[in-house]
Amino acid sequence: MWSLGQAAIQAAVVTMLACGGAPSGDAASPTSGRTTPGERCLAGADVKRAVNPSEPDRIHVKHVLVRYVGARGASPTVTRSREQACLRAEEALGKLQGGTSFGDVVATYSDEAGASTRGGDIGNVERSDVAPPFADAAFELKPSEVSQVVETPYGFHVILRVE
Repeated sequence: MWSLGQAAIQAAVVTMLACGGAPSGDAASPTSGRTTPGERCLAGADVKRAVNPSEPDRIHVKHVLVRYVGARGASPTVTRSREQACLRAEEALGKLQGGTSFGDVVATYSDEAGASTRGGDIGNVERSDVAPPFADAAFELKPSEVSQVVETPYGFHVILRVE
């Protein structure tokens, strides 16, 4: 979880670690036993989170949604693989950590219809309103914090808790 105003150096370090930390030419081969940046991204997006018993009933959230072929609701024009979508969501997260506005990141990266006109705003949600992995990530955020990449059946999300 990151506040939007943190230093760009932290963003670079986190992005490097989340995406493997090595240049793509140093990525592991499937037989070497090391994981690729895409594999690390997918594993990180699937982290299980505990429910906080003292969390609020409703929170206000915005999100970036990056879809892939086969994701629920993906348009026929979406051609990226699941791994490519995860890495694109990581790239969007890196832009946010580097200081790009949430609205600009949504306009550039989100595949959700109409998202750019509303800045990715979903509004006030209860846990039951959204997919469980989304709820788990969103409800653990503090106001103005941004989540790591989270996967749901709809694709990969980067979530901003507004309040």
